[in-house]
Amino acid sequence: MGDRVFGRLDVVRAWRELADQTVNYSMDEVRRPAWNIDVHRTPLPAEPPGPPAPGGSWAYGRRLIRDYEFSPPEIVRALYDPTAPLLGRDMLLEARFHGLHFYCGVRVTEVVDETRDGTDHAWGWAYETLGGHLERGKVTYEVVKDGRTGAVEFVATCHSQGAPTLGPVTSLGWRLFGRRTQLRFYRRCGARMRHFVDAALRGETVPARPPSRVGRLVYAPSDARAHRLDGLAVNRVAPG
Repeated sequence: MGDRVFGRLDVVRAWRELADQTVNYSMDEVRRPAWNIDVHRTPLPAEPPGPPAPGGSWAYGRRLIRDYEFSPPEIVRALYDPTAPLLGRDMLLEARFHGLHFYCGVRVTEVVDETRDGTDHAWGWAYETLGGHLERGKVTYEVVKDGRTGAVEFVATCHSQGAPTLGPVTSLGWRLFGRRTQLRFYRRCGARMRHFVDAALRGETVPARPPSRVGRLVYAPSDARAHRLDGLAVNRVAPG
């Protein structure tokens, strides 16, 4: 699969090199209006009040977040080692824009597994951008259940800005299309999460098939598949 998708690009090497990168921003810099600060919420099927139900909406959402299955493969895919601990895991993201594929690194810097206000159950994780990324910032993906009402939500919380080190052409492209693509990404994440949870609750197998692999790396989400034209794409690693 690797040769068909990535052409001459050695994505395993690009992933390994992420270990030498550090997070490319400081929280002290994050403030409006220079940064986008967003919260995207998608309601999932409700459960009875109380703790998360086995085999319920929250449990399925947790599994989909864990495996990065919510990401729309037409916009962002990821390569990572599923045997590595979640906290500290490096992920090579593949951002796809028509015939351009940008490969950028992120690192999981937080795992959420907590009860809030004595009743609300939250699980998820966050990644932050590494050196060379198109953006700077952090995204937290969570599934949250209100134990009093039974309401369940998929929540993506993020702060971000385009990397100031982008070249002039890439910087212009980011100003024209970056924010629009970013918002479309979060809308699609929510729509996929709702679709997959609905399907799982109907008894369907989700995901329908195992993910592709490149060596020991998983190519996520599971419905990310090679296209005959992918080998012709222009690949750029660490464009920021």
